[in-house]
This record gives sequence, C-alpha cells and structure tokens, in this order.
Amino acid sequence: MSIFFAVLFIILVFWLLGGWLGKGEDLSVYDHPVDPTAGGSFGGSAGPSPEHRQAENEIRAMGSQVKGMSRKQMLQFSRDFMEEMPADRTFACEFRPVDVNGVPGEWALAPGSDASRRVLYLHGGAFIAGSPNSHRTITSRYSEEIGAAVLAVDYRLMPEHRRQAGIDDCRTAYRWILENGPDGPSAPRRLYVSGDSAGGNLSLALSNWIRDRGLRRPDGVIALSPLTDASNASPSMRTNVETDTMLGPLFGSLLKIPRPLLSWFYLLENRMRSVNPAVSPLRADLSNLPPTLIQVSEAEMLLDDGRRYVNKARAAGSPAFLQTWPGLLHVWQIFNPEVPEAMEAFGKIREFVADVEAGRV
Repeated sequence: MSIFFAVLFIILVFWLLGGWLGKGEDLSVYDHPVDPTAGGSFGGSAGPSPEHRQAENEIRAMGSQVKGMSRKQMLQFSRDFMEEMPADRTFACEFRPVDVNGVPGEWALAPGSDASRRVLYLHGGAFIAGSPNSHRTITSRYSEEIGAAVLAVDYRLMPEHRRQAGIDDCRTAYRWILENGPDGPSAPRRLYVSGDSAGGNLSLALSNWIRDRGLRRPDGVIALSPLTDASNASPSMRTNVETDTMLGPLFGSLLKIPRPLLSWFYLLENRMRSVNPAVSPLRADLSNLPPTLIQVSEAEMLLDDGRRYVNKARAAGSPAFLQTWPGLLHVWQIFNPEVPEAMEAFGKIREFVADVEAGRV
C-alpha cells in the first residue's frame, strides 16, 4: 500500500510541476477585437478564390498522407514536401549564396532592387523543416514588391539541434546584415525583419532581443501567421482545429494531450519552458518595439496568437497592426502569384512599408 501512495505522490508532483512549467501571464485579457484603426479583414465577399481552393485541395491531400506515419517519417515527409514546393518554377530574381558569419544563407535579388534596402527573412517549417530554397516564392516576391535585397538564412533545425541553436543563428544573421549587404560590407538605409509561422515566431522574438541589446532597430517587422505563444494557450488553437487545413492534421492531435504533459514534453524537447519569452514572444515586454504588422487567416489555429500579440503590443505603446483574411490557409502568401489573396497580402505589406517610410505609423 505504501508503494501505491508513493507512486501516487510522484505522479501528483509530476503533474503539478507540469502545470507550473506552462503557467505564466494571463493573456485572456487580450482576446478582445483589435482596434479598427489597427486592423482590417480583407478578401473577396464570395469567399476564397478558385485558385486558393485548388491550393487548399493540394494541402488537404498532403494531410491525408501523413496519417499513420511515425514521427520520423512525418519529419522526412515535411522536409521533402517543403523543398519541392518551388520546383519547376521560374524566378526573375537572382538567388546568391552567402556565408552569414558561419550560417548558410542566400540573397534574393530582384532586378533593380536596392542593396541598401534589406529584409532579413526567417523561414517557417515548425522549427523542423524549411530552408531559403523552400521559401523562394516569398523572398523573391518581397524583393520585387519593395525593391529590397532579401537575405534568407538556413538556421539550424530541430531535432538535430536544440531550439536555442536556431535562435542564435537568427541573432547572428541580424548582427551580420547590419554591416553587410549583397555587394559587401555596408550599413543598410532601410531594414526589415520578416518571417512566417515558426519564422514569424523567430522574427518577433528577435525584435525583442534587438531592443534589449540596444542594437539598431529594424524599420519594421512583418510576421505571417506567426506562433507567438509556444504554450498553445490561445483560444483558436482549439476552436480552429477543424478549419485549419494545414496545421490541424499535423498538430491537432497534440492538443488532446493534457497541458501539464505538453509542458513536460516541450521542456524535454526544447530545453526551456514554453512560456519563456525567447520562444513565446507574446510573453515578453512588448513596449518600445518598431512598427509591426501581423497577417493571419481567420480560419487557422494561430489566429488568436496574432490578435493577442497586437493587442498586448498596442497596450504597451508599440505600433502593431493585424490584418486578417477569412477562410485561407496558414501562410497562404507562399502560393503567389497564382493565388490572388497572396498577391493582395503582399500589396498590403507594400502599403505598410510605404507608411513606415513616410512616418505614418
């Protein structure tokens, strides 16, 4: 009987510690709608375009393929799928490999792009997949839309490396781009940081780190469907599982696991608590940050991650903006130029950059 109570006690302690690991600031106060002057919903009144529906059908077919896969098989499938995304495409951009102080990277350079205008782009892929190659449709479009040289870095991925390794690579890249352009050493005249999904998380966390280190701030930060809270606490993480065609099949089952257990899994895999601001930028001090734009679909699991971030940043006095589209895929911007909503989103990014440079935000 004493063994039974000892085991019960150990389980109870384990459970309580798991609850503590995932416990942090109550973010539900930021679940209200964004100020109308700081956001907007876009897209056609008839719903997603036929081109978007075609892309969604392709992603849905991919989701059916991962059912029953082992974790190792899913990892390789995800990596192969992402690397094949730009296959058979032609680009007007030049893609120039570069060593970013030990971190592999490449410049995306559209004809006529200005080397003094720069974007540091951090790709998505759930921290386990993706590369500069997989996101060429985004980096090339950035270069074309705002006339900038776009640096994409191949930061270290999990599980081969710890989460901190990828964070360190992004910090290294930012220090490097402050002093180097595609044509050699020089300081940027304009500088932006951007990323999608996991890369959006890294971009927002990097923005906090830049401020705390007293480095030159980027002129603006643009996050596409970012994960802002690694504790998965925002309401849409669960309410939008069925409508998120991309993330739902991949991660929906994880949310059935009790949060204390998830917190332990996160700690063991990432070597840090899920509420650590280094991996959950929403949980940091969001004051004194550069103008920040978040774009997210109203159908995806990360909708409220974006809403909470913008509301908290604005409450702290930072200029932050949220743009949403109903019924779209997670990071639909990658499907440009075929999907009209992707081109509309880049048009809004171009407008945001113009507003930043005109001093309107």
